[in-house]
Amino acid sequence: MRKRIAVAALTLALGGGIAVLPASPAAAAYTCHYSRNTFGYWQAGYYSGTTVQPSTTGVSSAGIEAQCLLKHYGYNPGTIDGVFGPNSQSAARRFQADMNSGWGYDLDVDGKIGPESWPPLRVQP
Repeated sequence: MRKRIAVAALTLALGGGIAVLPASPAAAAYTCHYSRNTFGYWQAGYYSGTTVQPSTTGVSSAGIEAQCLLKHYGYNPGTIDGVFGPNSQSAARRFQADMNSGWGYDLDVDGKIGPESWPPLRVQP
């Protein structure tokens, strides 16, 4: 009986469409849907707030939103995957530095998108 179950499981795994290796959630690429809300703030369709800091270890709607908005302004965060890793943090640092030097903000240039950085990320032309 055990042998039949093992053979059936192996057959399914090899040819029956069962994924043998787990899919990485960070490998998924999300599509950005840009729009302005009634107050003129940019949105990409995943998170509408201004307080949540995107996760550096897991997929989050705030991470997708921040990556989309950074990409929209020309700061390449890498793959839009919702994980705010090194590429996204580098893009955020460039954004923060540019907002300080070009627009008079006083943002920490730390690569983190939080309550201080969300507003300029939402209102840029």
